[in-house]
Amino acid sequence: MSLSNAAVRDIETVIHPYTNLDSFRETGPMIIERGEGIYVFDNGGNKYIEGLSGLWCTSLGYNEQELIDAATEQMRQIPFTHTFGGKSHERAAEAAERLKAIAPHAASKVLFCGSGSEANDQQVKLVWYYNNALGRPNKKKIISRQRGYHGVTVASGSLTGLPANHRDFDLPIAGMLHTDCPHYYRYAEPGETEDEFTTRLAKNLEDMIIREDPDTVAAFIAEPIMGAGGVVIPPAGYFEKIQAVLKKYDIYFIADEVICGFGRTGEMFGSQSFNMKPDSISVAKALSSAYFPIAAVTVGEEMYQAMIDESKKIGTFGHGFTYTAHPVGAAVAAKTLEIYEKRNIVGHVRSLAPRFEGHVERLADHPLVGHARAKGLIGAIELVADKSDKRSFDLKAGIGAAVVAAAQRHGLILRALAGDIVAFCPPLIIAAEQIDDMFSAVTKALDEVEAHVKKEGLRAA
Repeated sequence: MSLSNAAVRDIETVIHPYTNLDSFRETGPMIIERGEGIYVFDNGGNKYIEGLSGLWCTSLGYNEQELIDAATEQMRQIPFTHTFGGKSHERAAEAAERLKAIAPHAASKVLFCGSGSEANDQQVKLVWYYNNALGRPNKKKIISRQRGYHGVTVASGSLTGLPANHRDFDLPIAGMLHTDCPHYYRYAEPGETEDEFTTRLAKNLEDMIIREDPDTVAAFIAEPIMGAGGVVIPPAGYFEKIQAVLKKYDIYFIADEVICGFGRTGEMFGSQSFNMKPDSISVAKALSSAYFPIAAVTVGEEMYQAMIDESKKIGTFGHGFTYTAHPVGAAVAAKTLEIYEKRNIVGHVRSLAPRFEGHVERLADHPLVGHARAKGLIGAIELVADKSDKRSFDLKAGIGAAVVAAAQRHGLILRALAGDIVAFCPPLIIAAEQIDDMFSAVTKALDEVEAHVKKEGLRAA
């Protein structure tokens, strides 16, 4: 295969995340040159629906002029200043005010950073800091979930519950625990109802806390809907039962809203869709529609007072980044939050959710699909070799990757996740007919791969 000059240059200079770095040297990159609305265009002029909003993030689509103007105007005014040592700028306060006003808990303050990984790394540090302030130096363990995704820094990567993020990186670090994944389709016991399943998971969590000693367990972190772990939508009642356990043992609850935040589930935050009552949230991605790297953690008044106490004792709050509340990022974030409100993006998502969810649900009838699931404008299909016993294909067959490749040939960019799961997460500005186009391409892709599976006999046990 002949590679373009741009592709060759890329191979020789750039390390690509979540890529087989060996085979990549032969295949090379797909070079995206520009975007417009829900579409992106490669350097060959081909047009694609961006069916995963980039990486679950470009919520307002591409070439949104108001965001471009916000960044440009801020660049002209002051392209960089910092928030160390009591310095600030107006955009920091504006973005924080807008985020506080819509947060799904009683937020007192906002601590900005650059990415979702950094946000969850901050969460770990703040929980430790908080318990030291309260005189609880042993209450430091943090519970995440198997298949959860919370980032790739040393701390956030330890919270992540995916083997590839741990293997040979010497993760997770001590004190990071993982409880059950609430994926009923995969992990329910034979004959177990959803209510029985969630009751068992809550009991397992409580058993873990008791086994570890409640005086050593500080926090629990969860995505409302698991993203990279397979778009796992929790069964009804799951979070209510989990939160009862957390309250019983005085465990701080962190909602990772990096993917679900800002309208994706049909509410402003996924926490509101699943009756979650977090003490804090982490946000990133759609905070700026991914037009500029910016993320944030919200904290309640009790946490803030503990931070003040520690700062008084030590003489400073010894944390922060050069780019904390970067003025361009803050300006774009403030404008993004303004657009969500004035264009009623949440209402738009709610109006389209039945159509989107219906398309996903109908895919469950396809011979390749074992389970289909969706909420708002996020969904996935889980591909199986045998629908009756849920048997997966041999991962070496690359069925999920084959569906993604076929969809791309039909003008749709998707992503295959571990376990032959294909995820959907289009920009929130998508129109009804564009949803139809998207799933027309998905169906064609599935049909092509099904023909390949039959021809090659890939269902053989």
